[in-house]
Amino acid sequence: MTSERVGDVGPGSSVERAFAAALTPRRERTRERLLDAAFTVFAQHGIRGASIEAVCEAAGFTRGAFYSNFSSKEELFLALAERAMRRQLASLESIGKELQPDIIRGGVVDHDAISAVLSVVVTDPGDARQWALMRAELELLAMRDPTVGRPFLAQEEMLRTELGAAIERIVEDLDLRFTVDRRSAVDMILSIYESSARAAVVANPTPEDGDAAPGTAVLSQLINLLMTTAD
Repeated sequence: MTSERVGDVGPGSSVERAFAAALTPRRERTRERLLDAAFTVFAQHGIRGASIEAVCEAAGFTRGAFYSNFSSKEELFLALAERAMRRQLASLESIGKELQPDIIRGGVVDHDAISAVLSVVVTDPGDARQWALMRAELELLAMRDPTVGRPFLAQEEMLRTELGAAIERIVEDLDLRFTVDRRSAVDMILSIYESSARAAVVANPTPEDGDAAPGTAVLSQLINLLMTTAD
């Protein structure tokens, strides 16, 4: 009788599985709050200047809550990049479904419409300043620390592959095509957009200096070169 009760609550038991399942949403909320706090703290102070305690305080949690979700600041940093990537892909897919075929008129592509679609591959405009700072921090960390550099490069490869596939689906649905291979197009789009984002932050280093959202003029010109109507 006793052994049966122990079995009911032991490892892998139905009781344990139910308890773990009940904790999952709560843990997910904790993780998201830590990521939100880290996004702000890292952008303000940099990864070296920001402490785990500062992230925990901003999120309203203890160090124990932090270490139950992340092993280090570096792991948290990479998790932020991963979350941003997933949000960007979701935004791209969503906008792609809303596009209408009339963005092509008389065989001419409405490049402003295409530029608006492609702009979501980097960041939500409302987070432009923070994400540009975060991106710069992440790249520096990846260059200095190979234990971060390797997973960072793996994330980048996955991002560009998935973004390329998502963009190409939109392009094909609109009877458009790239004038170069897909990967080269994605690399150029990301490089130009991220360069514009950095320049915007340099020109407007604080929120009081004005909008730090990257400009779209160069991106629009690039789109003119990279996309055309399908034959």
